[in-house]
Amino acid sequence: MARPAGSARLLRGMNEAAALAYLFERGPLTRTDLRDLTGLSKPTASEVLRRLEDAGLAIVVGHSSSGPGPNAALYAANAEAGYIAALSVRDVGDLGRPSVSATLTDLAGETRATVESDVAFGGADPVDIVADIVTELCRKAKISRDLLLQVQLGVPGSPDPRTGDIRYVDVPGLDRPGLVNEIRDRLDTEVMVDNDVNLAAIAERSHGVAAEVDAFTVLWLAGGSGFAIDQGGTLMRGAHGCAGELGYLPVPAVGTEARDFHDLVGGGPVLELGERFGFAGGTPQDVVSAAVGALGEDRAQEFLKSLAERVAIGLLAVITLIDPPLIVLAGEVSQAGGTVFRDEVVDALAAHSPLGTQIEVTGVTGDAVLLGAISSATTAVQDRLLAGLTTPQPTAASS
Repeated sequence: MARPAGSARLLRGMNEAAALAYLFERGPLTRTDLRDLTGLSKPTASEVLRRLEDAGLAIVVGHSSSGPGPNAALYAANAEAGYIAALSVRDVGDLGRPSVSATLTDLAGETRATVESDVAFGGADPVDIVADIVTELCRKAKISRDLLLQVQLGVPGSPDPRTGDIRYVDVPGLDRPGLVNEIRDRLDTEVMVDNDVNLAAIAERSHGVAAEVDAFTVLWLAGGSGFAIDQGGTLMRGAHGCAGELGYLPVPAVGTEARDFHDLVGGGPVLELGERFGFAGGTPQDVVSAAVGALGEDRAQEFLKSLAERVAIGLLAVITLIDPPLIVLAGEVSQAGGTVFRDEVVDALAAHSPLGTQIEVTGVTGDAVLLGAISSATTAVQDRLLAGLTTPQPTAASS
């Protein structure tokens, strides 16, 4: 007779998961709202909400005064049932020390604490660096680290989906085999790692210009360069997690000693190109901003045109191979250039490609990598909570 009991527990779990999913997506909701959405009977909906409350996953957040009779309780997913830490490691190449931006949010995505830090990677163990930043986030948010359900790392490299090891990364120590498992063991919580531009693409689909398109790609231009490919909301990662490493694309000689695409559009090369046209700055985005601000001068137009022609070399390879409907220019350099630089890239591509591929500047404001990391981690945590409700719990064997 174990099967009917097991089936009943599974059905209860499915009902709870369905109700919690609606609370995450559409809350706050009344019992009546949940009955209409799920098709559950009145007694079943009430029992589901009671069990979610007992589990700490749902709370009453107010009351609805519409209609006759007593006010109806409004339920929402308990945003404080757990927390998420997102860390973005920025590699600035030869322009300075890598830095880390970090945010701690609740399950509703509300920011509870932030940390910004220049970090001596290579001088300290990356496990210690991540653990210290997570500890500082929890201290500032005044929460116990036991409530941390996931840590999401965004890195300037490509995590191998089979091993978790990070490839194509220049930050000292991040390529150490087994590093992610070491961080997971230290923090004693779920740890996920993803390429920073992939995370920026997640943010672009939810907060930027790619919300309504079937597919798009992101070209990231900042201290370094990166690329991401979104196909219908799914990121193309490749067999080894290295899809989109456009910076390593070999390039033809274009009056420089460049060997690959990064040698053309990375932070250092952009600074050197700016100096050639009389634009100086501490960062590549400073140089691009200065050129945009001097558009009335021939040298500004020539600088932006030269940089756009370099960008077009990489994008022509992308267009030839995958023919995306939209390419988004993201990162600090692209944002500094804005639509002026976008138009130069469009013209540079038109000289070599007949396709007229749509090019847009990112619509994401704020830190795109952290936004994507928070979104990715929140989805993963919610999925685990929902899956846990539908997983039958083992029962003690009878003697």
